[in-house]
Amino acid sequence: MVTSRWTAAPAQTASPRRRGAVLERAILDAALEQLSTVGWNGLTMEGVAAGAQTGKAAVYRRWPSKEDLVADALEAGLPRFEEVPDLGSVREDLLALCRRARDAMFSRPGFALRAVIHECDPAQAERFHGVIFDGVVEPTLKLLREVITRGIGRGEVRSDAANGYVFDAIPAMMMYRSKMCGSEWNDQDLEGMIDQLMLPLLRPHGA
Repeated sequence: MVTSRWTAAPAQTASPRRRGAVLERAILDAALEQLSTVGWNGLTMEGVAAGAQTGKAAVYRRWPSKEDLVADALEAGLPRFEEVPDLGSVREDLLALCRRARDAMFSRPGFALRAVIHECDPAQAERFHGVIFDGVVEPTLKLLREVITRGIGRGEVRSDAANGYVFDAIPAMMMYRSKMCGSEWNDQDLEGMIDQLMLPLLRPHGA
């Protein structure tokens, strides 16, 4: 039997073109990556498009400005703090919250968020105020409020400690030490802050 010396080439399957939510997710991820590596000032729409392996037009069709893109990237990427730890004492609950906050600060979205906070001018920063407040500040304060209120109910915390100054103490300290002192907040640092700052601040009068 005579066989042909020509054989059919294997069929080439084209890689599926990304569309819709899949493409948008890739663009948002690329924006977070740019923010966390080159910062706000270094981020460009061209760089984001290259990182997402798409065309610049696909980015501009969805987000007409760098500010719009970054706001959506932060909103999509920021971790959600919803569950309140209940480990039996206000010390352990606060430590658990602080570890979560530390891990979020040094995640890719955390680096991206700090690039925006530290590098944007006041007019640009105003564009992200709602994203930062609704996605970071308010959820953090809500969890702190619940932990401290529960500590009051257990008699571990003084009754007048559930106020804004107390709730601000941990986030303010972590941001200040991170930005001004380069602290990475290892577990020993977190325990020191809780034991030397927060517990004396929260302790019932006369205890």
